[in-house]
Amino acid sequence: MNTMTNISPAPDYAAIKMKQNGAWASGDYAKIGVTLQIVGEELAEALNLNPDSRVLDVAAGNGNATLAFARRWCKVTSTDYVDALLGQGRARAAAEALDVSFQVADAEALPFQDDAFDAVVSTFGVMFAPNQSQAASELVRVCRSGGKIGLANWTPDSFVGRLFKTIGKHLPPPVGVKSPALWGSGDWLDQTFAGHALSITPKAFVFRYRTPAHFVEFFRTFYGPVHKAFLALDPAGQTALDADLHAIVTALNTARDGTMRVASDYAEVVIAKT
Repeated sequence: MNTMTNISPAPDYAAIKMKQNGAWASGDYAKIGVTLQIVGEELAEALNLNPDSRVLDVAAGNGNATLAFARRWCKVTSTDYVDALLGQGRARAAAEALDVSFQVADAEALPFQDDAFDAVVSTFGVMFAPNQSQAASELVRVCRSGGKIGLANWTPDSFVGRLFKTIGKHLPPPVGVKSPALWGSGDWLDQTFAGHALSITPKAFVFRYRTPAHFVEFFRTFYGPVHKAFLALDPAGQTALDADLHAIVTALNTARDGTMRVASDYAEVVIAKT
C-alpha cells in the first residue's frame, strides 16, 4: 500500500527577496533609520573592539552600525542588497569623513572568504532575511575564530513584533517564511548559534513621535514593509490596517499629553565565535 505524505514546497527565496528588495527600496527608510542611531552606538560599545578591527555590517541599511564602528576607528565594510540604502550610508560616511567600504551583498550569500572579519554586526537588518538559518550560517562563516557577532533584533512580543503580526494578519507572508522577530527569541538564538558563547541583553528603543497619527502616517509613507502593505490592500483593507496600527500605539503609548512615546523591546546579542 502506498502512503502519500503532504510535503510543503520549499519557499522560493529568490522571488521573496526580489519582492523584499522592492519593499525596502520603496518609501524612504533613511528617515526611519536615522532615528535608530543610538542602537548602533550601544552595540559598538557592547562589542568593545580594538581600533583597526575588520568589521562587516550585514543588511546595513542606511548605515547606523556602520557609522558607529567607523567612529571607533574600525575598518568597516558596509553591505546591503538594496543599493539605494547603501548610497544613503555612503553619503552619511562622507559627511563625517569616515573611511568606509560599501558593497552590495546578499546576507544569505555573503561574497567574502571564511574568517575574513574580526566582527560581523547587524542592527535590525539580517533578521529580515527570509532564509534565516542560511543567513545565520553566513554570519558565522565570515567571522574569524575568536571574533564576535553583534546583533540588535526586535523581540517577538515587542511593539515592532506586534506591528509585524498585524501586517501579517492583513497581508499574510509567503508560505514557509517565519517571522523576523524570531531573531529576538532567546530559544531560537541559543539553538541557531549553539556551540558559540552567546549573551543576550534585553534593551528597549523608544519611538517618539508628535502624535500616534503622525507615527502611523510616517511609517505608512516611509517604512517599506508598511508602505507596501497599504499599497497592496483595497480601501477597506487600508482602513482596517490603519485602525489596527492605531490600536497598538494606543495600547502601548505612555505619553499622556497627546504625543507618542512607545518603548519597543529588542535583544542586544553578542556572540563569541569559538
